[in-house]
Amino acid sequence: MKLIVGLGNPGRLYQETRHNIGRLVVRELAKTYQAIFKKDSGTFSFTTKIKIDHANVILAAPFTFMNLSGVAVDALIKKYKIDLADLLVVHDDLDLEFSRIKIQGSGSSAGHKGIKSIIYSLGKQDFSRLRIGISKPQDKKDTRDYVLAGFNKEEKAMVNLIVQRAIQCCEIWAKEGLTKAMNTFNQWEKTR
Repeated sequence: MKLIVGLGNPGRLYQETRHNIGRLVVRELAKTYQAIFKKDSGTFSFTTKIKIDHANVILAAPFTFMNLSGVAVDALIKKYKIDLADLLVVHDDLDLEFSRIKIQGSGSSAGHKGIKSIIYSLGKQDFSRLRIGISKPQDKKDTRDYVLAGFNKEEKAMVNLIVQRAIQCCEIWAKEGLTKAMNTFNQWEKTR
């Protein structure tokens, strides 16, 4: 069993924000497989199950706020007995240029509060994460305000394409593993 978790904040207020692109990817992945999320008792998450090729996959969207993502991920791992090698966390990344995606097998939080919370809760950082570039603010805008804001007009026009590429990356990861996903998606081709 594999687990793909899309990070974000709960509620309509945050639904279309940069910080919630991880949740958007998981939500769209569920739609692709005609799966419906349901509240999952004891996991602080909405989950659904899909099959990608031969891989059984749980998709999860925690309903904790971003900085408490670790509580939900830890509960999911314990409930479903997931090995860390079978965990993929999808999240936004300020350090990647907008539209770039990058998948990796471990690493620090690089300042991302959701990843920091997961590392703290699990006591380990060796789990896969799919980083989706949202760029840093061009002006001197506060980072918090920037990630909690919606995409601008130019970005909105590209979000669907970015989400579809991220979904393909999740599918390759589930079917063929991390190395194949890295070799396929970490060679960046600008989508603009």
